[in-house]
Amino acid sequence: MINIKGKHIYLRALEPEDLDFIYAIENDQSVWEISNTITPYSKFLIKQYLENAHKDIFEVKQLRLVICNMEDVAIGLIDLFDFDFKNKRAGIGVLIKEEANRQKGYSKEALTLLIDYSLNHLGLHQLYCNISEDNKMSLKLFKNQSFEIVGLKKDWNLINGSFKNEYFLQRILK
Repeated sequence: MINIKGKHIYLRALEPEDLDFIYAIENDQSVWEISNTITPYSKFLIKQYLENAHKDIFEVKQLRLVICNMEDVAIGLIDLFDFDFKNKRAGIGVLIKEEANRQKGYSKEALTLLIDYSLNHLGLHQLYCNISEDNKMSLKLFKNQSFEIVGLKKDWNLINGSFKNEYFLQRILK
């Protein structure tokens, strides 16, 4: 399927062997705020998801790729979601699992690779993302990739009893 190589990382399609990796990410409560998750996922559900991960982005409207280092170790995920072929746009999100692998340029490289893929292989016109107002690292990452803040959704997400604002960022590709 898809295997997109960069200088320090590559992006690959999901494999059945990713079950424990995906399970750990989806059930890590520290990232639930980012993904708007409120309940844990069972291994059974994730296994079903992986069994259908081979389906085409045009059919399922999403694409999840594993970010791997050059030692073939899975270090994160990058997603296209809400794929809209008619309007040539999709949402994009990236997550590096372990703190030790963050701030090493892996997210930047993965984002660069998926932006290029979105433009040159999927023919997308724009990408967008939603980032909490207090997620300074993600805001910096996406702004450095030419995403612009085009809106602020006030009191958008209820997190630990408090409402948080969320930015809407957009990048026009062509």
